[in-house]
Amino acid sequence: MDGVQLFAPVGIPDDDFLLNVTDTREVDPLDSPYPVPWSWIVRTQQDYAEQQQSGLRYYRSPALVSPSGQYAAYSRIEVRAEPNSYESKVLGVMFIENLATGKLQVVRANSPIASYLQRVGEDSPEMAGVISILLPASWSEDGDRLLARQMEGAFNSSDISDYGVVWQKGSIRTLSAMAQNTTESSATLLGWHENNPSQVLFQVSHFDQEEDENSLVSVALDGEVQPAKAPTVIAYGKRISRSWSGVQSMR
Repeated sequence: MDGVQLFAPVGIPDDDFLLNVTDTREVDPLDSPYPVPWSWIVRTQQDYAEQQQSGLRYYRSPALVSPSGQYAAYSRIEVRAEPNSYESKVLGVMFIENLATGKLQVVRANSPIASYLQRVGEDSPEMAGVISILLPASWSEDGDRLLARQMEGAFNSSDISDYGVVWQKGSIRTLSAMAQNTTESSATLLGWHENNPSQVLFQVSHFDQEEDENSLVSVALDGEVQPAKAPTVIAYGKRISRSWSGVQSMR
């Protein structure tokens, strides 16, 4: 979003699992420090629009390994492209792999669009044009919690926002920085609060207010939202590119 200044996560120098998110910054609808592969999504949609064809393409994110070395989290994103973007869909699901046992857990958000997708089905005509992507953002310092970014909205719309998804030993919580049913604000996930690592930080932009009125908030794991003043954000994990990372297939 134009005019929104984000806070880059910082932490202990030379920590092998301190995540330097500024190294991976790319084009993102919300200028997130944990970007979705937006350039690939837009290019894919343009390809099918030019060809006036429908098709499916996949992308797999690099794995984010926990500081404990026990888990790796990664996402699969698919573009279900139609000639018209308002009929296309971008859907993403996240996996957490136990590296010792190979066991996989599928993680999905409980945010508004993600929940509705699960209720009516991804093939429902009601879901035309939606974007619902879940990506790993940061582990906790000891590796027992994962914070993920749920970005959702619609093609050709400014109505795009982030939610936080926290996984902890199998339990999943979805956190919102905004009041329910509001369409006047958009939130960008920033990461863990360095001074209170059980808090998740967001920047909230209000569409009807001036740039300097955008607010920083912290959200507790129980969902309580409080104002935050110039916090320091921290992120942990090691990104590992596997042989299957990147664009996977097309048809």
